[in-house]
Amino acid sequence: MQKKVGFVGVGLMGGWLAKHLLAAGYPVTAYDTDPSKVDAIVKEGGKKTDSPDQIAPQVDVLILSLPDSSVVNKVVRHNLRLFETGRKGLIVIDCSTADPAMSETLAAELGEKGIEMLDATISGTSEMCAVKDTIFMVGGAKAVYEQCVPLFAAMGRESVYMGDSGKGAAIKLVVNLVLSLNRMALAEGLTLAKKAGLDQLQTLEVLKKSAAFSKAMDQKGYRMVERRFLPPAGYLSTHYKDVRLMLALGARLDCPLPLISLNAQALASEICKGRGDWDSSDIISFYDALANL
Repeated sequence: MQKKVGFVGVGLMGGWLAKHLLAAGYPVTAYDTDPSKVDAIVKEGGKKTDSPDQIAPQVDVLILSLPDSSVVNKVVRHNLRLFETGRKGLIVIDCSTADPAMSETLAAELGEKGIEMLDATISGTSEMCAVKDTIFMVGGAKAVYEQCVPLFAAMGRESVYMGDSGKGAAIKLVVNLVLSLNRMALAEGLTLAKKAGLDQLQTLEVLKKSAAFSKAMDQKGYRMVERRFLPPAGYLSTHYKDVRLMLALGARLDCPLPLISLNAQALASEICKGRGDWDSSDIISFYDALANL
């Protein structure tokens, strides 16, 4: 029998995840602060609720796709009221890019109420999510993860169990750190190419065939060359939030992170120009200004 699923946050990523679950035959009840996003899920066969605190008693699994751990904590405690409405055996899957320490704490508190929690972060853009080309990286109890493998298979390409609570959140920050620097390196290379009189599009094509290739070139290269930052596949402001989480984790562990620290300054510069709602490929605009292009 298919698990009944509640889904909170059906935006760029969550909307596709909920639709994939519906396509796989899972009953889905959706909630979002934007009614139009919920209506889009209802059109695909999902259900909606008048109040978020009515969801938990009706479902077996509750999936969260929210901006960050602070929002997750607020929604869990005050909107869903899980400590009052949740029940023993309920599974909460947090797909947000989270603070590992906050994930550990919330999982422990919910565990005292008999509610299991997985921090199941996602590697992939909303465009990749649309075609199920994403990977779930999961922290929490292994037995609970194994119960949810069919759900992850319905929503993405692959899932990987990373260890206890907080490990899914931690690996997402590691993955995003490398991805962030790949984007910045690509922007820097394309800037040097233009200053050297090379065509940026041709340069990108050569880079994609070379030993320097990274997925960032497929995901963001053409957007950079074309300066096509709207509509975004991933918000620059969201990316900046993730980078600050990386730096906070590094500080907590006394781990030096000089390159991502520089990346944070570049992103802050673009945020100050009012570009938070642009695509994260806008990092090349930072170089445009530096190089007077």
